[in-house]
Amino acid sequence: MRIPPYHRTPTWQRFFAGAALGGLISWVIFFYMHGVQQEKQIRTLHEQREEIKDLNGEIAIWEQDYKKLNEKNEEILTIQEVEVTITNEKYSLDRLSIAEAEDVIEDDLSSLLAKDVASVYDGKVLLKKSIENKIVTINKKRYQLEVVEIMFYTKMNIEIKLKRTTS
Repeated sequence: MRIPPYHRTPTWQRFFAGAALGGLISWVIFFYMHGVQQEKQIRTLHEQREEIKDLNGEIAIWEQDYKKLNEKNEEILTIQEVEVTITNEKYSLDRLSIAEAEDVIEDDLSSLLAKDVASVYDGKVLLKKSIENKIVTINKKRYQLEVVEIMFYTKMNIEIKLKRTTS
């Protein structure tokens, strides 16, 4: 076997030289384009990292402010409404009489409106005793009140049972 004598003819020499030169130029162009693309990607990633870092810092600041405002608002919560519910399981009383009795109790507790929930909660024992010491007259019969449940928030709910007094 022998190698064909292509090196002697100038047309083949130009072809191989052109192929080698074209391959070299195409590799240079490929590496240049790839490098430019990678630089853009790196720059974009760096900018996004910085933006994420800044936004995380802002989020942390907002969360701290939000927590402080919530704590401050919880400290200054006030009672805006008092609702009294009378349960009369034993006695068959009409709804009008019960509603009137609830209104009387709510009027007595109207001094609690616009007061701090925390301060009213601190005096819950006194509040309970003052309600239980009250005697309500419904249909010419006297009933003593017993507090079943008190819920404290901006709307204070009080559930009361009636007990018949012997006197």
